[in-house]
Amino acid sequence: MITFGIKDIIDIVLVALLLYYIYRLMKESSSANIFAGILVLIVVWIFVSHIFEMRLLGGLLDRVVNMGAIALIILFQEEIRHFFSSIGTRRSTHFLRRLFNRNKVVTGHREDIRPIVMACMSMGKQRAGALLVIERRVGQSEIINSGDIINANINQRLIENIFFKNSPLHDGALIISHQRIKAAGCILPVSHDTDIPKSLGLRHRAALGISQKSDCIAIIVSEETGGISIAEGGQFYLRLSAEELERHLTARWTE
Repeated sequence: MITFGIKDIIDIVLVALLLYYIYRLMKESSSANIFAGILVLIVVWIFVSHIFEMRLLGGLLDRVVNMGAIALIILFQEEIRHFFSSIGTRRSTHFLRRLFNRNKVVTGHREDIRPIVMACMSMGKQRAGALLVIERRVGQSEIINSGDIINANINQRLIENIFFKNSPLHDGALIISHQRIKAAGCILPVSHDTDIPKSLGLRHRAALGISQKSDCIAIIVSEETGGISIAEGGQFYLRLSAEELERHLTARWTE
């Protein structure tokens, strides 16, 4: 007789939550179809090997599953890295980061938001394209090292001058870290998500790409329309007003 207790219910719920979280992660990186195919293969393997006990086909699938574990690690190494990185950014692990790194500042100050908002609005009116990345809990040292180090206070004029059309740094991204403009002209990973509207250009794809790999806030000023958008957590917040931009940064960067 099969016994079914509270431990089994908890076990099922935890597995379901884990699968749902992995699916969300795969969906952000455009790997949802691959993940669905893997789930189908696992279900078929369970039925063939453990329920119907087909020896020949079951043995073949056993070998595929055993070798597939190594193949999955190679295939999804970026997603696995992002998975553990996102776990480390949860509020439940804040006390561990504070214990090992007490001096690290991960939030912004309200007085730093105003120059960013004003610069974005000014560049939007002038149709000057811009891409700003605000570092939060996940460090962006690799991205910072890909550009030119500035290490200056957050200043509206400086931001506008960096993205002036004749500036040599205007094509890259500006990185804000620890309440300072750390670097400009930085190279970001481009998202290859097929769901991105065709009306959005390379800056939007780069902003979405970095938001899929970390918990940063990426601000985009469109060169074509002058519209201001945000990419965060693999999602776009398009056509924001100055008030909406300031509200979003206040809620997400100063939390």
